[in-house]
Amino acid sequence: MIITGLDSFISTIDDYRGRKIALVANHTSVTADLRYSWDAFRQKGIRLKRIFAPEHGLFGVEQDQAPVQHQHGPDCDVVSLYGNSIESLRPAEEDLRGCDLVLFDIQDIGARYYTYLNTMVFIMQALHGKDTKLLVLDRPNPLGGVRVEGPLLSKGYESFVGLLPVPVRHGLTAGETAVFAAEHLGLDLDMDVVRMQGWERDMSFEDTGLPWVPPSPNMPAFSTAALYPGMCLFEGINVSEGRGTTTPFEMIGADFIDPEEYAAELQALDLPGVYFRPVMFKPVFNRYAGRAVGGVYIHITDRDGLMPFRTGVAMVRVLFDLYERARFLHDVYEFNSAHPAFDLLTGSSRIREMIMQGISLDEITGTWAADEDKFRETKGTFHLYR
Repeated sequence: MIITGLDSFISTIDDYRGRKIALVANHTSVTADLRYSWDAFRQKGIRLKRIFAPEHGLFGVEQDQAPVQHQHGPDCDVVSLYGNSIESLRPAEEDLRGCDLVLFDIQDIGARYYTYLNTMVFIMQALHGKDTKLLVLDRPNPLGGVRVEGPLLSKGYESFVGLLPVPVRHGLTAGETAVFAAEHLGLDLDMDVVRMQGWERDMSFEDTGLPWVPPSPNMPAFSTAALYPGMCLFEGINVSEGRGTTTPFEMIGADFIDPEEYAAELQALDLPGVYFRPVMFKPVFNRYAGRAVGGVYIHITDRDGLMPFRTGVAMVRVLFDLYERARFLHDVYEFNSAHPAFDLLTGSSRIREMIMQGISLDEITGTWAADEDKFRETKGTFHLYR
């Protein structure tokens, strides 16, 4: 089993006694024996000045896009970095005042949309030009550190579901993302990464020996994370992405979908690593709550061959080919109403427009091949692991 940045930090914690420490964490910040980091610190005699919690809250109980309130803990305050406004995503000056060390320790899942590393970037920007030190306690990228997939984020489409020009599936750890962000954004930081021991780039999460702690309410299993880079696209469409069921992001559906027809059309594409099973399901909350809808369940048949983003785009394209009631949404999404949610997720309007024009899947897929090549050429500059 690998040793995480948190466990490496704890082994040298005596070096940090007397520091005024703030911790950016949630329930995924656990030691090898599954103790929460803040409890492990307390047992070592280290008192935290405060804890910053990301979207979903310290224990991951809130649903997506639900504001989280500040809390008063027994040892220190828990400051929410996901409130009612875009300003709430950044730590306030007064909340950082008096801290000389900030620790970041949250398990990411390796997709650009997942908000935890965007919280890390906002922390980095808040520390720009300050003497406060930042330590990123590194954890594995569950999807591995080799493969990349999808287009780069285009300028003007930055949001809380994408702040950096990286592909949807980027193949970087949190620590490597921090190194990339510091260079790309030109940040003046006193920052170090506490590296993992034993992690190699071709490891999936199952190879690490670490327990899966669901990072958010709708990420219950590693299989969910493996499909998420593609299935999250359905947040931008009038379709259920499976929230309100026990298998979110592993099945999608809507009241206008014929499951047999949709599954057959998708299966005919012969997409690598997946099998589409027609289903009916009834979400208990979120879209179509309390209503039976038709859709498909996506079974992973070959994890190495799986291309989740291409799969998600293919599913959206077929949906619009078959059903006139399919719609792209243009509401407020993650505090942003400047662009449709689908565009914020894909990083530009290009894929949505090509789908609406009926462009072939191969042509659409070809539009991000150059982005993948470009990122692969520079990605190694930020690698901290072989």
